[in-house]
Amino acid sequence: MLGSYRDPVTSDALASLVDLPGVAEAADRARAAVDSVLWDRGIRSRAAEVVAASRLRGGWASAAMDGAEVRPDALVSGVALDDSPIGRVLAAALALQAEIPRQVEVIGRAPLQVLSGLHSVVAAGFVPDHERGRIRAGEVADDPLRLALLPTAAEVARRMTALSRLLSQPSVAPAIVIAAVAHAEIAVTRPFTWGSGLVARSLTRLVLAARGVDPDGLTVPEAGLFAAGRPAYSQALRAYVEGTPEGVAQWLILHAETVRVGADESRRILADLV
Repeated sequence: MLGSYRDPVTSDALASLVDLPGVAEAADRARAAVDSVLWDRGIRSRAAEVVAASRLRGGWASAAMDGAEVRPDALVSGVALDDSPIGRVLAAALALQAEIPRQVEVIGRAPLQVLSGLHSVVAAGFVPDHERGRIRAGEVADDPLRLALLPTAAEVARRMTALSRLLSQPSVAPAIVIAAVAHAEIAVTRPFTWGSGLVARSLTRLVLAARGVDPDGLTVPEAGLFAAGRPAYSQALRAYVEGTPEGVAQWLILHAETVRVGADESRRILADLV
């Protein structure tokens, strides 16, 4: 999709996306929901606990989107973190959550370095060491969302370069829209031999933190995605791949809604702490 829309005056690749039907309104609703969390005195008074729970729930939800769903109580107790395939995916998702804060200051100046670092963390034990953090050179069997169409290695390299440019340059587009495009580009191109989906979902949280929308990670955008469900997630990503204005808007609106719902999750976390 990158390169399909471009403002001829500003050369801002994402400027026109905000004009797609429903996108600006969805992004505004999501931003308002996140802002309300950031200004919530109850949440701020227990911010460290909320952030810790947010990462735990975010990792759980992201793993579940790859089919590694466990009972929440098994996660909290640690029982789910065994050496089973599901337990290992869950552990990888949680390790990725822990890595995100260390990359917030870096992603704006070295996006590809960040992507490599995130994959190196999440893919430990799943791929040979020489494949960790490296863009794939061939095919990949990792397709938990059943998106089917897989870009060639050459196309992946081109799109990763475009994504790096997008993430390192200013844009008039809302950060929620930028996060949506970054998330989708990794999800649909699957640049790594394993774990692309987990990395893609981490980018929503990471971009929102880096661009000042949710700098501390209080909200749980992954939980909003889980609430939307895998079928809706897959369908929206397929629509994005089509590259039509309607298809791209469908993904951007769904993504914004997951951010909005993820903000509501912060209040559920606070209620559980009380």
